[in-house]
Amino acid sequence: HRAVEKKWYRHWEEAGYFAAPVKRDAVPFSIVMPPPNVTGSLHLGHALDETLQDILIRWRRMQGYNALWLPGTDHAGIATQARVEEELAREGLTRHDLGREAFLARVWAWKEKYGNRIGEQLRLLGASCDWQRERFTMDEGCSRAVREVFVRLYEKGLIYRGNYMINWCPKCHTVISDIEVEHEEEEGYLYHLLYPLTGGDGYLVVATTRPETMLGDTAVAVHPEDLRYRHLVGRRVLLPLMEREIPVIADAYVDPAFGSGAVKITPAHDPNDFEIAARHRLSQVEVIDKEARMTQAAGAYAGLDRYACREAVLRDLAAQGLLLRQEPYRHSVGRCYRCGTVIEPLVSEQWFVRMRPLAEPARQAVLEGRVEFVPERFAKIFLNWLEELRDWCISRQLWWGHRIPVWYCRDCGEVICRVAEPETCPACGHTHLEQDEDVLDTWFSSALWPFSTLGWPEKTPELAHFYPTSVLVTGRDILFFWVARMIFMGLECMGEVPFRQVFIHGLVRDAEGRKMSKSLGNGVDPVEVIEQYGADSLRFMLVTNNAPGNDLRFNWERVEAARNFANKIWNAARFALINLEDYEENGAAAPEELPDRWILSRLAAVSTAVTANLGAYQLGEAARELYEFTWSEFCDWYIEMAKLRLYGADLTRRRTAQRVLVTVFRELLKLLHPFLPFITEEIWRYLPGTRGTIMLQPWPTEPGRDDPEAEEAMGLLMEVIRAIRNIRGEMRVPPQRNVPVYLVSGNAAAREVLGVGEELIRGLAQAQPVQILSALEAPPAQAASAVARETQVLVPLAGLVDFARERERLGKELEAVSRELARSRQKLANNDFLARAPEEVVARERARAEVLARKEQALRERLASLG
Repeated sequence: HRAVEKKWYRHWEEAGYFAAPVKRDAVPFSIVMPPPNVTGSLHLGHALDETLQDILIRWRRMQGYNALWLPGTDHAGIATQARVEEELAREGLTRHDLGREAFLARVWAWKEKYGNRIGEQLRLLGASCDWQRERFTMDEGCSRAVREVFVRLYEKGLIYRGNYMINWCPKCHTVISDIEVEHEEEEGYLYHLLYPLTGGDGYLVVATTRPETMLGDTAVAVHPEDLRYRHLVGRRVLLPLMEREIPVIADAYVDPAFGSGAVKITPAHDPNDFEIAARHRLSQVEVIDKEARMTQAAGAYAGLDRYACREAVLRDLAAQGLLLRQEPYRHSVGRCYRCGTVIEPLVSEQWFVRMRPLAEPARQAVLEGRVEFVPERFAKIFLNWLEELRDWCISRQLWWGHRIPVWYCRDCGEVICRVAEPETCPACGHTHLEQDEDVLDTWFSSALWPFSTLGWPEKTPELAHFYPTSVLVTGRDILFFWVARMIFMGLECMGEVPFRQVFIHGLVRDAEGRKMSKSLGNGVDPVEVIEQYGADSLRFMLVTNNAPGNDLRFNWERVEAARNFANKIWNAARFALINLEDYEENGAAAPEELPDRWILSRLAAVSTAVTANLGAYQLGEAARELYEFTWSEFCDWYIEMAKLRLYGADLTRRRTAQRVLVTVFRELLKLLHPFLPFITEEIWRYLPGTRGTIMLQPWPTEPGRDDPEAEEAMGLLMEVIRAIRNIRGEMRVPPQRNVPVYLVSGNAAAREVLGVGEELIRGLAQAQPVQILSALEAPPAQAASAVARETQVLVPLAGLVDFARERERLGKELEAVSRELARSRQKLANNDFLARAPEEVVARERARAEVLARKEQALRERLASLG
């Protein structure tokens, strides 16, 4: 693979085979690549995603579609800025030391140096993208599209600025959206605190997982129908440690079953409390800042880290007798999806997109089938998510990214939203304008990807030809990050969905089913896999056993199995080429024989099945069909059958076998090409009668090759051959020794088939002589027997086996198996074992007993056959 793969990729790219110019008379098929981060390197998730796309694009290209696979990368605002800031930190600098302009120049330089790495790695994988059309989310065209969309949405009132609860990452120092918060179940504590009622007549018990936020409480809430507290609604309690009176309010949001049924309300640090506060007109007290430290409003705790404050608050509450108890509690903790830091909910002035008006057209598009999800269950998940949709916070406190196209007049306060930078204030005419400091969420530009990459807002030929794109291939983990937002923006800006279908795949996990991560150290570098096993092996491993929407487990055994499959094809090709040295494409040949008709019929069936599975996005099933046909039917059966004629003296029969061998190999390579592009191209160039690259050959259709009679007949012959081989193996007959065989069938048609296939039976089962009979007057003594459909297969053992020695060997084996079976059954009859052993251990023992029982029965039958 090291010699083959880079050679052919370089040839394909230089020859322009991946290019998809606009052809008005051709049917388009287009995919936009989910843009990997410019900071990134290829990981197994990328490898799976790009392999699936490449299979589809190569298949459609061979079908004659004008197939465009448009690649690109994402500027990855948070990740890229963090990477460059890490470099600066090693130099003892911060971005503020450089200033915004110099820092951005440094980031662009970093992008130019490292940003092409993932593109080169995708080439190693075999990705047949139109690299001439490669885009970047911050290139000039995409940047213009971003500004255009922002201004349009702003002018329609769909973008606004306001003070709302946001998710703040204290490490990345920026807002992240709701769907960028990863919620994980973690072990913690539930703290039960005493809030004294004013008047000194008792306490309210509140429960919280974050006692440090109590310093910002502005109320205690109970459910309006909770009889325990109805009489206290309207009263006030004294906030512990702060000596501030706060009201007791009633709100239906409160869960009476949580804790004591009374909950603290901290509007500045909890999104649900923020909503409750808005309903009850409560004040907001911010006690945690953007560095996750306590503010001056926290009184004596000001300046403490939030977790240090927690310890101090608990210590002081306990000293005052106000910490009733703490108990272990498993709860959900929100973390930044980029750095893993625990998110701090804060109230902040940010830019938002109103999602409801954008979501309704998307909902209708999915309900009407204008966007289809594969698997279908993701449509329901998508629609359910729309029901709970909240406005999207799109501003980020970064320097790297699309700067918000809004300017503020320092003289009159006018807010100016323009695509191009204004020179003067339209309200007062002054030039003292300042642009908003924030940049847009990375996903804002990504949401425009299907049309911004095709030239929008210009009405380009590419946009008219390739939009809407045909299918989006992406992982289930970014269904809401990206897929939904592209549908929203496509309908809003283009008046049409961005893609017709969404093919959702799962995640690649390790062999134990765990998510791959740096902390677990279980990640696998695809580039290393390619170096060791080849891209074809990695691609085939990733696609086999892969069902849409389901996660995939990576293990090295499966990579080796894929490599072995590629070797099987390679060795079959070497065998074929050795036997095609005298091949004549149009030379005289004998009529096709039964094996030829059978393999051509099976080829037609497999071609139909693979095409149907690709059309239904069942790529794993298509790969399985090809694997079974290639390994078993073509290599293990047809090539072995063809050898009898290829090595024979009859030249016309040899030419027939050659012709069918070439025909099947050509079509099979075409079917395999989308999955294994490199090895198929290499073999294609050696096969006689081939011209040009395999990737531009027509996709196999095989009309009219179905031959059910040949398949039925070969099915019988193959069962007979297997039966004879099994008998030989069980009786340990040496491979080079012929065995006599009686084939007995009362079915005349079956006997006719056996007669036609007698040469195959003799050659593939080392059977000599072979007698085909309608009935036996007297069965041969001491014969091993089997049944293949309605045909009885008898192999006389006299002269083949030392009966006494074989009976002794089988007897000892039977005795050992019977002892093991008895022990297993005794264990399964033990109630203590059944009650105490883990379920999987019991199931394993039952399965073992079943295997031993079958083996015992087989040994008894073999002993009986020896007399």
